[in-house]
Amino acid sequence: MFDFFKKKVKEEPKEEKPKVKAKTKSAKDIANERGEPYIGILSFDIHPEDINAGSFELDWNDKFIANLVRAGYQMKPNEPEDVIVDRWFQNVCRNVVMETYEQEQAMNPSRYVESRNLGNGRREVS
Repeated sequence: MFDFFKKKVKEEPKEEKPKVKAKTKSAKDIANERGEPYIGILSFDIHPEDINAGSFELDWNDKFIANLVRAGYQMKPNEPEDVIVDRWFQNVCRNVVMETYEQEQAMNPSRYVESRNLGNGRREVS
């Protein structure tokens, strides 16, 4: 009833326990646990003076390497993994370039066929 007159006791702040951050598993860890191949890009750098020059830093697991070896990307016994992965990556890049080129050629409206009569019922087409 007379709570108004009670002496207020200053509460001391409770000590907060440091929060333990739960360790999250990386995509590579998850792939390893599942027995799946993993390849990931760790970083990508472009040369500051030449926009056409750059580099990728890749990360992979043993299952990915095993798949590349089975697919024929290993050319010599005991070949380093980075050489095998580089060979695969160059092939992927080459395929992207070829697909882009083929699409560009198929959609090029300036493409035309020239035909020239050679006589005797023959024609030259270019």
